Amino acid sequence: MNLPRLGGPTGRKRPWLAVLLALAVTGLGHAYLRRWLRGFAWFAATFAAVLLLVPPDVIEALNTGAPIANPVEALPPVLVVAASAVDAYLLARATRENAGPRPSEPAAGSGEVEGASESDGASRARVGGSGAGPPGREPTDAAEAPECPNCGKDLDADLDFCPWCTTRLDWGEPEAPDAADAAVDREESNP
Repeated sequence: MNLPRLGGPTGRKRPWLAVLLALAVTGLGHAYLRRWLRGFAWFAATFAAVLLLVPPDVIEALNTGAPIANPVEALPPVLVVAASAVDAYLLARATRENAGPRPSEPAAGSGEVEGASESDGASRARVGGSGAGPPGREPTDAAEAPECPNCGKDLDADLDFCPWCTTRLDWGEPEAPDAADAAVDREESNP
């Protein structure tokens, strides 16, 4: 399947989502950005901050739910998690800026969204000419991303389904001449 890319290997990522994931689990925001090693490093840094900088009695108090005598002693891992979230945000912004303009809907007549067809018992929608199109085709308007033909929400071209309604997407193949037409052309050109 030839899936289009939205500005490189990571596509256009949402900075706010990277921050929320980084705050939920340290390193998860980086995993969302496909920065696996960096995410693991932030996770290891948080773990090291807990082991090396937080006294054992504070860890015990947090595990039992007892009040902490000095809450500042539990601050180092919180600072590492906050730094991880800031780093994930900055990486997502840089990825988004390097991705270039957002793809858009095609000009009238350049391709329509066809209805869903049944394939292997699953519904697959065709997203032909949805602005992301085959690589090399320039979008006509940089204001909109390709939309799901089922729910109309923005799509991530890295996925072969809509993350909102789970409709499977067929991004289509770049137009190429049929093998039969090419064979006929070769026969006609050879005397």
